[in-house]
Amino acid sequence: MSETHTKGSTEIEGGRLRAERLRKLSLLKEQGINPYAYNFSRTAFSADLQRDYQDLPNDTETQDRFRVCGRVMNERNTWMFVDLFDDTGKIQLFCHKENLPEEELKRLRLLDKGDFIGVEGSVRRTKQGELSLKVYSWQLLSKSLQPLPDSWDGFTDVEARYRHRYVDMIMNPSVRETFRARSRVISYIRYFLDSRNCIEIETPVLQVEAGGADARPFMTHHNALDLELYLRIATELHLKRLIVGGFERVYEIGRIFRNEGISTRHNPEFTMLEMYWAYGDYLQLMDVTEEMLRGLAQHLFGSDQLTYQGVTLDFSRCHRVRMADAIKDVTGLDVAEIKTFEEAKAAAKKLGVQLDLEDSRGAVVNAIFEAKVEETLIQPTFITDYPVEISPLTKPHRTNAGEVERFELFICGRELANGYSELTDPLDQRSRLEEQAKKKAAGNVEAMPLDEDFILAMEYGMPPTMGIGIGIDRLVMLLTDSASIRDVIAFPTMKPVQRNKDAALEKCEPVLE
Repeated sequence: MSETHTKGSTEIEGGRLRAERLRKLSLLKEQGINPYAYNFSRTAFSADLQRDYQDLPNDTETQDRFRVCGRVMNERNTWMFVDLFDDTGKIQLFCHKENLPEEELKRLRLLDKGDFIGVEGSVRRTKQGELSLKVYSWQLLSKSLQPLPDSWDGFTDVEARYRHRYVDMIMNPSVRETFRARSRVISYIRYFLDSRNCIEIETPVLQVEAGGADARPFMTHHNALDLELYLRIATELHLKRLIVGGFERVYEIGRIFRNEGISTRHNPEFTMLEMYWAYGDYLQLMDVTEEMLRGLAQHLFGSDQLTYQGVTLDFSRCHRVRMADAIKDVTGLDVAEIKTFEEAKAAAKKLGVQLDLEDSRGAVVNAIFEAKVEETLIQPTFITDYPVEISPLTKPHRTNAGEVERFELFICGRELANGYSELTDPLDQRSRLEEQAKKKAAGNVEAMPLDEDFILAMEYGMPPTMGIGIGIDRLVMLLTDSASIRDVIAFPTMKPVQRNKDAALEKCEPVLE
């Protein structure tokens, strides 16, 4: 059977099942049943009952009554047994003629997998050991019109799972657990920073100049002001303005937008933590970052160690290696001997490193590092002391000429954080951003613009400051053992499927494509 014929058969079956659900919906309305209720007074969750009655012996009944609600997922013996799922887990319902009027038993057969119901019943445990509620009354709360896959095995297409995340969550509870873990990660980060006198302040998403990072921005237009605006690519420059304004410890956990490719590590919109802390430098910042990561691991797993994709990672101590030393250890190349742009390009060619937009010695050194060293950094490792040419917002290294006081944190071969001693000299900052602006004018779409208001703010005086950006999505990937960034973003960016809207409704394509 051809793939096209198989898909067509599935679409026809989906349309037939939806039509049957519409028929049942009509019958319910004819019986005076509101298929979309306004509320339901719940008295217990499934997990509460499973915990409180875990010691109830088999084949035992109680007189303890509760009201529970959730989604119907399975039924057996012509609706005598129903599996009801809520946000905490499953409880079995026992629907029998001894406890329910005949018309309510018949009405059960108008239910479908996916419907929401509320019930009242007493707790019992079956002879087979299944904790159940003996149902005395039930109420339809919401009628589902789209048929669900028969099982998780019937909904494995990766693109369809991301595109129709709501079905993914229904069919696979572990997906919901990933997002619960994400929430716990963000809550802990806020707790960690707030307990150290940091304050979270929101900064603009729409900006006149998209600065603070090397990235291509998204553009939009404000009609009333007739103004071209950018979606932010970083929160850095506005948070630094807050440091100038007198806040000593500020952060923001917010959405960032970069017009770049999509991969297992990249999504055009993602969540970033940026934090700026006055009177500290990048050495202190590495200590704080280590402390936060250890705390996260302990908070989630009760240990300094965790496993990611089969690899055990140790957060008890992050390694610290200078970029130049890391390159030499892996390739044998001593970048300190490379003095010019041409020499750097020749060294890259010799190592088989492909170059693209690199326009300086430092950029080529970084390209060599990314191509040859990054993938070897499995255990948590701070790579420090980057070339000045690729770090326009960073304070010059206090001892090493041509370098800046910057680090990036790598785990499992990917960058997780970027931090540095912030540049606070407004004259030096202007010079570096003017150089960036020249590159932008020459065609480098990722180069930073010259933000005059930011320079003006710096001229009012900015104290010594340490700052860091941490990719929340990549961090959650690591902590939830997720292989792709789209596994930890509830609704990742996807190319829309072109389909006839009416045909999609008839054929049930969203679920069964």
